[in-house]
Amino acid sequence: MIEDTIAAIATALGEGSIAVVRVSGPEAIDTVAKVFRSKTNLKEAPTHTVHYGWIADPRTNTVLDEVLVTVMKGPRSFTAEDVVEVSTHGGIVAVKSVLELILRSGARMAEPGEFTKRAFLNGRIDLAQAEAVIDLIRSKSDRAFQVAQKQAGGALSKVILPMRQQLIELLAHVEVNIDYPDDDIEEVTMSHIRSNCGELLVRVEELLKRADEGKILREGIVTVIVGRPNAGKSSLLNALARDNKAIVTDIAGTTRDIVEESVSISGIPLRLLDTAGIRETSDVVERIGVERSKNAIEDADLILLVVNNHEPLHEDERKLLKQMKDRPTIVVVNKMDLPSQLELAEIEADYVQGRIVQLSAKEGSGIEALEEAVSKLFFSGEVESGDLTYVSNARHIALLHQARQSLEDAISATHEGVPIDLIQIDLAAAWESLGGILGDSAGDSLLDQIFSQFCLGK
Repeated sequence: MIEDTIAAIATALGEGSIAVVRVSGPEAIDTVAKVFRSKTNLKEAPTHTVHYGWIADPRTNTVLDEVLVTVMKGPRSFTAEDVVEVSTHGGIVAVKSVLELILRSGARMAEPGEFTKRAFLNGRIDLAQAEAVIDLIRSKSDRAFQVAQKQAGGALSKVILPMRQQLIELLAHVEVNIDYPDDDIEEVTMSHIRSNCGELLVRVEELLKRADEGKILREGIVTVIVGRPNAGKSSLLNALARDNKAIVTDIAGTTRDIVEESVSISGIPLRLLDTAGIRETSDVVERIGVERSKNAIEDADLILLVVNNHEPLHEDERKLLKQMKDRPTIVVVNKMDLPSQLELAEIEADYVQGRIVQLSAKEGSGIEALEEAVSKLFFSGEVESGDLTYVSNARHIALLHQARQSLEDAISATHEGVPIDLIQIDLAAAWESLGGILGDSAGDSLLDQIFSQFCLGK
């Protein structure tokens, strides 16, 4: 049972038109009523109503702020408890003063993610939905947000629950066979296990097939822009970011360190890293930048290798093209607005047509072709944001792998003559792995780890 009342600032600290202090728990209404001055008696207010008034210190009668107070009585609230939200004027001083007064009136400061944790503990949402709330907050693109929104609404849970129900029914069938053994019944049971586990394996595989894509939507693609000095790497970053984020000059070696920018391409979040031009140099600072560029390449999910259409292919570029051909690389032939001196055939010898894009970063032409190439490289075409089977959470992916292994072990055991009571262990393990996604029997340490990633007011 949750017996205390918690409070925290639910909006970002800083200047703004309003800020919100959220209070949740059995004494939420009484706690705020102690400091709220209004014609309305907050304790008698109907649920889901908004009331105008002032927050005042009852000890001194000093008015802190003019506010709107929203009352939401449990279980019809985010936490399934009584919730009160106090909307104050935006600004650090005003909202912190109101929060401190509410804390002195009987509430305690909420821990990170405690509001969402209470929603889970009170049965309003399962753990998969709770984790999707983090993804909603951290979404870096429209499609990532759409996928997270569906997960928060229970899309993954609706896939997992029927699978667990099928396993429960299968376990019940096995239990009957154990209690009433018979050779004929056991053979039918073995066939039943193979059939059901095969169906479940197909569904698990469908989820895992999109796992990499879901993870990309959730975390983004680390994209390194590499090439020789003055190939147009910084111009490409600016074109993709639709802003002048990196310094662009005609002087080779302008970029000495890594410049980072987050962008969204066809709904896919990219962390763009513009690197120092790779070449042999005696300049100490530039040499450090080149070394950092090489290290960034090692950790990259995607490499955009930029070559200059207005110059013949340099030996450094030939080396880079050879080194990167087995990596997820797209060759960007830049400066197509200038007369061509590049032999494209040299590049086409190692890279298929879809991995070579011609554009002019300066004029912004050909950027759409690059975006399409990135989408095809990672998603084999368009990202289906309406697909409800995206799995993006590393914990969920690991549990699905465990469930798959247990189902495969159960099927193998039916062919190898393993006693049915031992097969039952594999079926139960698959059921528990799937239940772990929804938070069944989640331990305190796991819950603390998950909800510690939230901000205080969520």
